[in-house]
Amino acid sequence: MQGDIFATKGLEYLLVIAYFLLLIGMVKFLAPQRVARARSAAGPRPGTRPAPWFALREGYHFHQGHTWAADGHGPVIKVGLDHFAATLIGQAHGVEFPAVGATVQQGVQGWTLRAGDRRLSMVSPVEGRVVALNQAVIESPRLATEDPYGDGWLLKVEASNRKASLRNLLTGELAARWMDHTVERLRGLPAAGLGVVMPDGGAPVHGFGHALGPEEWEAVSREFFLSE
Repeated sequence: MQGDIFATKGLEYLLVIAYFLLLIGMVKFLAPQRVARARSAAGPRPGTRPAPWFALREGYHFHQGHTWAADGHGPVIKVGLDHFAATLIGQAHGVEFPAVGATVQQGVQGWTLRAGDRRLSMVSPVEGRVVALNQAVIESPRLATEDPYGDGWLLKVEASNRKASLRNLLTGELAARWMDHTVERLRGLPAAGLGVVMPDGGAPVHGFGHALGPEEWEAVSREFFLSE
């Protein structure tokens, strides 16, 4: 009789141990899934966006002709071209600048980029008097497209009305939505099916504009850079 009791107790202990082992296994299996679901429900961190084809620089003001203005909280504003323009033209071989002292107008041609036999006229994002040119870009034009938001800036303009010029440009979420729309327009062009994007569906290659025919290049210039 006593042996039966010990046998029963031993079986109970084995069942308890098996239960705890099963419970531990379930916790280890479910915990990562709970974390993953929680992260998924939480979404991306505030202020972050999915990686776009074409980058924007936080704090910059963007013209829809794909140029930018950096507000220095003074009358002099630094301007340049955006990542979309840099990616389109690839390595720049020259920049036709306005003269120091010349006046540029917002939305009107301000300079021209050259890359091989391609030329891309770009509009100024602000209105005012040109007070400086980027000597580094004059000496090495490719810097304009290799580092368009940094050392590749083009002009410094003393704005005739800084607030009015900047008010007409895009920043933050509006700029991000505009660039998203730019990508959709690019996808919709006939050229998008001719190797503009990488074969795996990734972002366009640097200098993808050189794959466009003359008519396609003109169409892109008018559509995206507001050139006449």
